[in-house]
Amino acid sequence: MALQCLSPCFALPQKPKISAVNASCCTLSVQRAFRSLSFSDNLSQNAFVKGNCFLVPVEKSPRRNVVCEAAPGKKPDSAAKRARQAEKRRLYNKAKKSEMRTRMKKVLEALDTLKKKGDAESEEILPIEKLIAEAYSAIDKAVKSGSLHRNTGAHRKSRLARRKKAVEIHHGWYTPAAVAAAAEA
Repeated sequence: MALQCLSPCFALPQKPKISAVNASCCTLSVQRAFRSLSFSDNLSQNAFVKGNCFLVPVEKSPRRNVVCEAAPGKKPDSAAKRARQAEKRRLYNKAKKSEMRTRMKKVLEALDTLKKKGDAESEEILPIEKLIAEAYSAIDKAVKSGSLHRNTGAHRKSRLARRKKAVEIHHGWYTPAAVAAAAEA
């Protein structure tokens, strides 16, 4: 139950904590009435009548209060989301690195086979060059996706190129510039 003042002289809270009300139009000393106001719903209108200040009980609407939680449900934990994302990235990076290693292994095995071959011809290096191009592509893709650092990618490409050059020098298909210049002089 709420109280409403019919005179604009003062306003009361729902459960007043003061023992006397002093307003410009009326002065009330209603200690007993205010004490009963705090603990009782049925108030007498006569207890509040003095001068031109009237307090009348006002009925509240019969609806019930609904208690709502501030957070209706627990949001997904950010750490769990990070773990899911990290697992996805780990699998993606693992696949890229695996493809790169497989291609590099094929090139290195083909170069070793060619180096051990005694009667190899220079045309036999062409299929290996295609394998090297595929390995370079796999390395570049791993670097582009962030699975591999760019310096590591450059190091691995250089490793393949050096191994190819070593095979070409071994069979005499390539002569280094320094050796060629020394031979002419």
